[in-house]
Amino acid sequence: MRTAVFTGSFDPITLGHCDIIERGSKIFDKIIVLVMVNPDKKGLFELEERVALIKKTVCNLENVEVDSYWGLLVDYMKERNYNIIIKGLRNTIDFNYEYDMESANKKLYSDVETVFLMSDRNKGYISSSMVKQIAKFGGELKGCVSEEVECAILEKMKL
Repeated sequence: MRTAVFTGSFDPITLGHCDIIERGSKIFDKIIVLVMVNPDKKGLFELEERVALIKKTVCNLENVEVDSYWGLLVDYMKERNYNIIIKGLRNTIDFNYEYDMESANKKLYSDVETVFLMSDRNKGYISSSMVKQIAKFGGELKGCVSEEVECAILEKMKL
């Protein structure tokens, strides 16, 4: 069984993330959406809230599971004997960052492979940071996140 891990902070999960998850689920037997903590970022949602939102968002995809981890991705991969990472790329900035991450991961765990999926052209502009900024100033989130995620964001921000 080919299992791939799609990792991110998902704060919040966007339709761009959902696109990568759905497309990845057609390529691999199983996808683990791994919610990680970035200690350099102050999140809107707590880890458990992000996991719950993702579970609700991907519940229609039978071969997708959601997990969380605090630590190095490669340690998670080694502990569970996984060796494929999925990364979504929106642009060359993402590519440069993810290329460096791939190199670091490979150095730490030589058996790991990273598969890059290009974002859908209609969703490539979406980022979690952008979604939070739009919400903060009362902008329209339709087309960026699911309705359920939009409601959670508005509730969290009390807008």
